[in-house]
Amino acid sequence: MSFVQLAGVSIAFGDRDILKEVNFSVRNGDRIALTGANGSGKTTLMRIIAGMQSPDRGSVHTPRGTRIAYLPQSGISHSGRSLYSEAERSFEWVLEYQRELNEIGKTLEAAKEQTEGTQRLLEQFHELQERIAASDYYSREATIEGVLVGLGFRRRDLARDTREFSGGWQMRIALASILLANPDIMLLDEPTNYLDIEAREWLESYLMSFGGGVLLVSHDRFFLDSTMNQIAELFLGRLSVLKGNYSVYEQRRRDELTSLLAAYDLQQEEVAKLEDFIRRFRYNASKAALVQSRVKQLEKIEPIEIPESMKPIHFHFPAPPHSGRNVIHGEAIGKSYQTTEGRRAVLSGVNIEIERGEKLVLVGPNGAGKSTLMRVLAGRDSDYTGALQFGSGVEVAYFAQDMSDSLDESVTVFDEIEKSAPTSLYPQLRGMLGSFLFRGDDIFKKVAVLSGGERSRVALLKMILKPANLLILDEPTNHLDMSSKDVLLDALKQFTGTIIFVSHDRYFIERLATRVIELVPDDSEREASVVTSFPGDYAYYLFRRSQTAGETVQRSEQATAAAERQQGSRDNFEGDKRKKSAIRKLKREEEEILATVERIESDQKRLQHELALPEVYVDGEKVRSIKEQLEARAAEHETLLLRWEAVSQELAGAEGG
Repeated sequence: MSFVQLAGVSIAFGDRDILKEVNFSVRNGDRIALTGANGSGKTTLMRIIAGMQSPDRGSVHTPRGTRIAYLPQSGISHSGRSLYSEAERSFEWVLEYQRELNEIGKTLEAAKEQTEGTQRLLEQFHELQERIAASDYYSREATIEGVLVGLGFRRRDLARDTREFSGGWQMRIALASILLANPDIMLLDEPTNYLDIEAREWLESYLMSFGGGVLLVSHDRFFLDSTMNQIAELFLGRLSVLKGNYSVYEQRRRDELTSLLAAYDLQQEEVAKLEDFIRRFRYNASKAALVQSRVKQLEKIEPIEIPESMKPIHFHFPAPPHSGRNVIHGEAIGKSYQTTEGRRAVLSGVNIEIERGEKLVLVGPNGAGKSTLMRVLAGRDSDYTGALQFGSGVEVAYFAQDMSDSLDESVTVFDEIEKSAPTSLYPQLRGMLGSFLFRGDDIFKKVAVLSGGERSRVALLKMILKPANLLILDEPTNHLDMSSKDVLLDALKQFTGTIIFVSHDRYFIERLATRVIELVPDDSEREASVVTSFPGDYAYYLFRRSQTAGETVQRSEQATAAAERQQGSRDNFEGDKRKKSAIRKLKREEEEILATVERIESDQKRLQHELALPEVYVDGEKVRSIKEQLEARAAEHETLLLRWEAVSQELAGAEGG
């Protein structure tokens, strides 16, 4: 079995301990999400595991032959090779194994008799053969194409020079290279940052079937819940591991934080009383013994610390000015670009109506024209055809990733934010900066020294401080952690104006969007994207999309059945048998699902009854256990109902076909 194991690993930067006596392992089959506040040491831990950084104390043990691959957050670029050739380099380790295999083969051929040494060589020879066979080396052409297309590249991209791809696509190339290398242990630091929803869904499926171990950092809740089964949390230098997905971890963390805050408040109250007594009677000789006793009590108190990252933060947008009911009216909007191959249409004949209070999300793969449409709707791009009209009193605030270039580099972060804030929000500025990951002395950094992600967060905060009633947000969550996303999401949900946004974070979309507009690029890449409006939330959009996919499959099956009918009565008979068998199978699955749903609902009622019992609700551990069971039942219940809907639709189609 391949694994990596850390024993007593510690490292410090200056007088700050980043990791303290960390004991941790990643083995085949592990799916571990590494979590913790920004700056808690997640990247440091990954670099130590990857062998790129040495700890101050402790050891890292990896068995001979274990292959570990590490994907950093950013900073990788490629050039000088075609996309296919760059991807093919991921198999170079196989060539080394083949050379080693040949050397062992020659040694074994020259051996005159079997010894303990030749037996070890035979075992090594067999292991190398197995590793090469599992590498997909001999079917690498299909494997390379499958991975690249899954991550969003198009087949015609395979011959392009890698230097032609932008930064986000460069990181996709790096991710593809790691997946194709098929290592024993994968260390992925925010691999979803540059992926659209379609590519994230593909990566989810890939990781679920991957046989090695995975240690991953991501700020995408839905992705973590779908792929990870353990959570490793870095907190104040210590690492603790919890079995379960991210939602289970988050609920436990909330419970612990509630208890910690309650204990903190009680301690602060006790400290205040002691200090008040000492202050009042410090100079009273008759109370000297009592004062001294209180001083000793105060000295013995071990202060409870609440890290800045754990302190709850909330903010509200400035009250938006009133606007008319109709916010945007667009007719036959078109947009095209000049390319080396001629004029390419991105949008064509787009009609759009947006009303006050809508929270509308644009979805579709990269390159479909989402950002292009956003710029047009925000009034930032006037080079389009058709007509666009804003309603009365509409005030637009627009955020895009490149807006960080407009910041004043000569001032501090706090000064830059203060310039944009209404005076009514001045008291909240530090808290708002904290929610956007600028804590403590970070707010006094000069804008000029900020990283790209930090600059993007400053630009986003500046934008939302502007009183406006139409927010147009292009991937606002890209550089935010979980808690920051929650703060932003909560504020956006309470915002009474209108929102148009693009995001690749499914959790964020599901909880904010009230309407979905889908852009699907034309396969020929010569025609504009097809734009469709779905008047409902994201769950409704997914339901409609699955219906469409089912109808496509059904039409295909019907066409196949028609062709079979032409082959003669025997084929008809066989087709009827298959159809009846499929219907019986679907009915049986439907009955099993409904029976399981009834059982789960019965369990939920039982658990809710137990939760109300006096002997239970006074026991915090029992309450936590029952709540975790209820959450698990609710998740299973929701999954089963979705599957039941799909089976019912398939059954209706089969019986009606």
